[in-house]
Amino acid sequence: MTSSLSFHSSFTALFADVSDRLPTWEKKQISNNNMFKLSCVMEKSIDGNTHSVVNSTTPDCLNAIDIKEEASVATLLMNMENEFDPFDALSTPLYQTATFKQPSAIENGPYDYTRSGNPTRDALQSLLAKLDKADRAFCFTSGMAALTAVTHLLKTGEEIVAGDDLYGGSDRLLSQAVPRSGELYFLQNSEGSGLAPFDCWLCLRGIKTMALRVEKQQENARKIAMYLSSHPRVKKVYYAGLPDHPGHHLHFSQSTSSQKCRQRCRVSFSFITGSVALSKHLVETTKYFSIAFWILMSFTSLIFVRSVKSLISMPCFMSHASIPAAVRQARGLTEDLVRISAGIEDANDLISDLDIAFKTGPI
Repeated sequence: MTSSLSFHSSFTALFADVSDRLPTWEKKQISNNNMFKLSCVMEKSIDGNTHSVVNSTTPDCLNAIDIKEEASVATLLMNMENEFDPFDALSTPLYQTATFKQPSAIENGPYDYTRSGNPTRDALQSLLAKLDKADRAFCFTSGMAALTAVTHLLKTGEEIVAGDDLYGGSDRLLSQAVPRSGELYFLQNSEGSGLAPFDCWLCLRGIKTMALRVEKQQENARKIAMYLSSHPRVKKVYYAGLPDHPGHHLHFSQSTSSQKCRQRCRVSFSFITGSVALSKHLVETTKYFSIAFWILMSFTSLIFVRSVKSLISMPCFMSHASIPAAVRQARGLTEDLVRISAGIEDANDLISDLDIAFKTGPI
C-alpha cells in the first residue's frame, strides 16, 4: 500500500518562498541530503481548525519498524531508577553512613546497618540483576571476596570443578585457603576481604580528631550515667565508670596510664527500667538521641563506625534480636534494656532530654 502526505497550500508556498531566498549551494545541499528524503508517505488531510488528523491509517513503513519489547543495555544503564530517593536525583545519592535512624524502639526501617544493607549498594545490585535478568545480585569488595562467599556454600566432601588456568588469586584460594586455615594476612589476601581504599581513607581522616571526639563523648557518657544512677525510675546502670560497678577497678587497671583519661570510661553504656513500656517511651520520645543500630567491636569502630551524634536503642529488638529470647534472658539481656551511645552535644541538653522523657513516661 502506497501512501502520501499532503499539506495545505500555505505550507508549500512558505517552503517555496524560503527556498527561493537560499543561496544556490544551500539549496543543492538540501536536495542532495538523503537524511531529508521521505522513505514513505501517507495520504492524510489535516483539518486546519482542529489540527487533527482525519485519516488515521498506519503506513506500511511504520508497520515495518521492529518494536523491541526490551530496551538495550545502553538505554537501561541511562534509565535506572532510584526508588529510595524522594528527590529523584539523576545521579544516585551516596549514603556514606554506617547506621540509619529507626522509626521506633522495637521496629526497624528498611535499613539499619550498612553492612546489612545500604541504599547506594542496593541501587547498584538492583541494576546488575536487571541487566543479567536475575532475581538478585550481590556486590562484594572484590572478586576474591565473591568467590570466597561462593565456596562457603559447599558442604564437607563436595567437590569444586575448575580449570587449571585460573587467575592466580583464585587458584591460591581454592588450592590453599579453602582446604586449610592459615595466617590471618594470608586469609585476608586470599579471600579479598581487606578494607576498601576509600574506607581506609575515611579511617585515616577520622583518626586525626579521634582524641578530641572521644574525650568529649566519654565526659558526656559519665555525666549521663551518673544522672541515671540516681534516678528513681532506673533500676540499674551498667557503666564501668561508676564506683559501685563490679568491673570498675578492673577497667581502670587496664585503661591508659594517662591520669586525665583514668577519670573517663567508654562512650556507651546501658540501663534497665523494669518496664518495657517505659524503656520504649524513653527511646522514642527523646529528641536529641537518634534511634540507631551500632556495634562496638574494635578500636576501628571508634574512628570509623561510631557516630558523633548521641544514639539510643533497645538491644533486644535491634542489635541482639537474632539471639534466642531464652539465651538473652540467661545473659541478663532483658527486653527493658536501653543502650546509649553518648555524642558530642552539650551534656546538660542530653540529660534534660532524658529527664523530660522520664517525666512523661508511663507509670
